[in-house]
Amino acid sequence: MAVSVFLARRIDAGLFANVHADVFDAPPDPMLVDGFLAAPHLHIAVAVERDLMVGMCSGVVYHHPDKPAQWWINELGVAAPWRRQGVGTRLVLACADHARRLGCTAIWVVADPTPEATGFWKSLGWRQTGENLAMFTLDLAP
Repeated sequence: MAVSVFLARRIDAGLFANVHADVFDAPPDPMLVDGFLAAPHLHIAVAVERDLMVGMCSGVVYHHPDKPAQWWINELGVAAPWRRQGVGTRLVLACADHARRLGCTAIWVVADPTPEATGFWKSLGWRQTGENLAMFTLDLAP
């Protein structure tokens, strides 16, 4: 069966009701999906086989006072049975093409520098600009 890859729009919100468990960290919440798809700076490419979402690549058009618009890839997820079949590559390329259409001058991602991640991003012609990654969080919930 063929996998379709495209940028999701609000009209595609129903697709998020049938997602393979490997794609997101948790099942998508319809209210959060609607808010995400409505936000003009948030974008998501999805991979769908029949009516099952098997992959996604979400991104943010990032604006900063001293740089032109850039695209930051927030997450890339492909369900295990569809990995190593080009789905992840197609998702990233769909985001890069969309970023160009929106006038972004760069696209970037922050990833753990594992051999798998390094191999994937370098296979797409991306340049590694750092060696280590540390994430710091602060819970803002009361």
